[in-house]
Amino acid sequence: MAVTDGSGCPTIGLALPQLGEHVDAAAVRDFAVSAEELGFTGLWAQEHLFYSEQNSSVYGGRHTTAVHPAYRSVLGATELMAFVASCTRRALIGSSILVAGYHRPVELAQRLATLDVLSGGRLVAGLGVGWSDEEHRLMDVDPRTRGRRMDELVRAVQACWGPDPVEFDGDFFTIPTSTVRPKPVQTPHPPLLSGLRSERGLTRTAALFDIWNPSSGTVDALAAQLDSMAAQRPAGRAPVRLFLRSYLQRPTDPVGSGGQGLDGVAVDIGTAKAVGAEHFIIECNFSDDIRSPEDWARMPERLAPLIQLAREDSSAEPDSSGTGTARPQKENAS
Repeated sequence: MAVTDGSGCPTIGLALPQLGEHVDAAAVRDFAVSAEELGFTGLWAQEHLFYSEQNSSVYGGRHTTAVHPAYRSVLGATELMAFVASCTRRALIGSSILVAGYHRPVELAQRLATLDVLSGGRLVAGLGVGWSDEEHRLMDVDPRTRGRRMDELVRAVQACWGPDPVEFDGDFFTIPTSTVRPKPVQTPHPPLLSGLRSERGLTRTAALFDIWNPSSGTVDALAAQLDSMAAQRPAGRAPVRLFLRSYLQRPTDPVGSGGQGLDGVAVDIGTAKAVGAEHFIIECNFSDDIRSPEDWARMPERLAPLIQLAREDSSAEPDSSGTGTARPQKENAS
């Protein structure tokens, strides 16, 4: 699946309306249709199950257990992706990410293959290990096994997408000799995207995935991590592709702070261009500016100038610190 526009610059995708009390069917449909018409090339969903009122898990890699209140309501990821696939025709439909510990191989293979069929081969299947011990325990998964379990899940799902009959025998999963269909439209399978960032995660990404989807980093740090994965990549495999993620407002930013806004996203686009990212995902679900379904429906138009910014040849690309001066025109605060 090609996501570049031929210019060598990253294409721009958007995280879908999914979190919080201001998401409804009309907001999702209007957002997705508008985004595709304006030239955004990817529409992305994440996965969480519930909001623990007594969370003890370290959240967002930031050494805090305080979870953003938008997570009190989360639309189901694969259901949202299927709905959006039916509303659009060209944009890729991706997960960034599904939590491997909440799934079993045959179930996940069927869900994702169905999405690939219904979208006409537009699926990017993103997986990660997640951070919530509470959600893993709810799914009867020992959080301490999440990494090894995900390795095996990926291999078992790939087996399901391969020729029938399918058979798999591992430490966590066993699939008896079976016919498992539908198969995905894309061959040999939809691109697999990794949301992993630790040293072990980079090793897993190099071994099992096609795309890497970090959410931060300087040009030098990202380039070094890509080099590390390249050195670990199995012989004959294409290099890991980079899809970079950015936030209008991070989930760890204080509510009411406004986050980095468009100016900060513009700097992140400069980083994406400098490090050779193919695709750039903008996350809006934690933004203070989302107060109604109508705010969601207007968001793609508000973000559309960033598409042109990504296409421009800028003389102000970030240096190794990740800073830069390229900016879209500031919006009126009202």
